Amino acid sequence: MSRTTTTIGVIETVYQQLRVRLVTGQLRPGLRLKISQMSEEMDVSTGVVREALTRLSAENLVVATPQRGFSVAPMSAAELLDITRTRIDIEGLCIRRSLIQGDIEWESAVVGAYHRLMHTPARDGHRQALPSAAWYGAHNHFHDTIVSACDSPWLLKLREQLYVQGERYRLIAASLIHHDERNLDNEHEQLLDAITRRDADLTVQLIERHFFVTAQGLLERGASLWLGEAD
Repeated sequence: MSRTTTTIGVIETVYQQLRVRLVTGQLRPGLRLKISQMSEEMDVSTGVVREALTRLSAENLVVATPQRGFSVAPMSAAELLDITRTRIDIEGLCIRRSLIQGDIEWESAVVGAYHRLMHTPARDGHRQALPSAAWYGAHNHFHDTIVSACDSPWLLKLREQLYVQGERYRLIAASLIHHDERNLDNEHEQLLDAITRRDADLTVQLIERHFFVTAQGLLERGASLWLGEAD
């Protein structure tokens, strides 16, 4: 394996590790990222860390400021609402195209993803603020399957980018909003019913409500008071 190939692999590993920490909130919004310190902690060169952070800045997870370096992208109530509205727009376009293009195999996959979600425990055997990783996986798989028949790679790419941004906020929201306060099973059942009836308008309406409830729940509990705070 060439040195170039090895370096690319190391950059990818560091990029993925930092991406997880950013999306899950392990790195606080506004936190200044010290390349030399991160290089030492991750046992890689400063060039590798810099390249990974540059990639993350292109995804708006990190902010690059001339003469000041990198910092974790801030979060705010205004951005949360903007992301949510834009996600709804893009998700709606993906759904409409998926409902038009989807065949019986696609519909069967959606039904299967729904049943997987319904039979995945929301928690790992005990009460906890965050739903289990398995439930999140099944939940994402259900929503991904709904749009999987969309024939526009660009729409799907935009959807993924917005999902990553929304995920930062959703993980915070999940820790503040008790899972039992929402009847998510009912929300997903209504979605499936609208999809199998190929009712695009109703499906998009349900998705809009599905997304906004999470965003509004976060804001109502005052999380916007600390979003974006940094020392």
